[in-house]
Amino acid sequence: MSNHEADRLRVISAALKHTLTWAEAGQQLALSERQVGRLCARVRSAGNRGIIHGLRGQPSNHRLNPGLLEKAVDIVRLRYHDFGPTFANEKLLERHGLRLSVPTLRAGMIKAGLYKPRKYKAKHRAWRERRACVGELVQLDGSDHDWFEGRGPRCALLVFIDDASSRILWAEFITVEDTWRLLESTKSYLLQRGRPLAFYVDKDSIYKVNRQATIDEELRDAQPITQYTRAMNELGIEVLCAESPQAKGRVERGFKTHQDRLVKELRLAGISDMRTANRFLREVYIPGHNARYAVEPANASDAHRPLLKTHKLDGILSVRTERVVANDYTVRLSNRFFQITEQQPVRVKPKDKVELETRLDKTIHIKLNGTELVFMELPERAHKGVYATRKPAIAIPKPTQYKPSKNHPWRNWKPQNKQREKIASQTTPC
Repeated sequence: MSNHEADRLRVISAALKHTLTWAEAGQQLALSERQVGRLCARVRSAGNRGIIHGLRGQPSNHRLNPGLLEKAVDIVRLRYHDFGPTFANEKLLERHGLRLSVPTLRAGMIKAGLYKPRKYKAKHRAWRERRACVGELVQLDGSDHDWFEGRGPRCALLVFIDDASSRILWAEFITVEDTWRLLESTKSYLLQRGRPLAFYVDKDSIYKVNRQATIDEELRDAQPITQYTRAMNELGIEVLCAESPQAKGRVERGFKTHQDRLVKELRLAGISDMRTANRFLREVYIPGHNARYAVEPANASDAHRPLLKTHKLDGILSVRTERVVANDYTVRLSNRFFQITEQQPVRVKPKDKVELETRLDKTIHIKLNGTELVFMELPERAHKGVYATRKPAIAIPKPTQYKPSKNHPWRNWKPQNKQREKIASQTTPC
């Protein structure tokens, strides 16, 4: 009997002795008069044990069916041995129709040695309030990982996640996280969602130039920017660089989940190529992930802005390089030579600085002050410089070695000990 039940028994005994009325006893015990009457009847018939609840020591009505936990642990051992308790519990209900609570399955997996609990050391982080609307701040990052567990090529997952709602707005598997693939994925995102107010990225060289400004840039009071940042600036999208990975924790923590859950979902679905995996992302994984982890934003309005007619994505989402027109009106880029024709919409002179656009379809466009020029690609190098021609090296014959004959005087010469001859000449016989 607990202390609480002992105190209750004292009040019920006083009610049985008529020193307290049922109303007074109920007021002390915070019970109704009818419940006090029931307790009095139970104590009168069963003695002091009547104060104890009748279900104590009895099996719970919500207990698991015998053998259900053992069956679930056997399935986890056979098919989901590297799954966590929460994810394994979802698959048991989804694929096998077994309904258990996560703590129960977790205890069973720990006992069977299928799961080892981990201790997380608490770290102090400053709290940052979420943005109010969807599209105000979109966190962008990529993760290179063995997503197909050796069944397919190693690739990277690029994710656009909203800061206000933790909703994945776009995700795509790419071969490598570089400027070209990033521009292609951003184009798909812009065509589907529109223009967000800002992208939140890390300090990778794709997003930020990690060098000092040149003298020419300092004279023009211009900071060096990357091709991706330049393209986003033309679209009116701000690119913000985080000072630490924890600053853009939505996307960073998301990769920890994806590297666990997405890898196993791809394994269960039998997917081992990027094309099928991207379709699985859009049709299955992202809707399920957002339904489980996304939250409602503080403001229901969408901050994405539509693309305007003046936004020529093919020209904006390109790699631009500045070149100087040679005296023969040719321009060189990556060992490719382009001849600027005579008829042009604007006047072109040698030494003019033109801009070469390499677009996503790998086509080249040459512009002078925003006006596109007419040109043709030369099949081979236009000319060879004087200093590029090298004369063939003159072959210098190797000197022949002279071998003396057998009767040469050099072979008959023998060294003499001059010191011995000097001593012999100075010594007289006795």
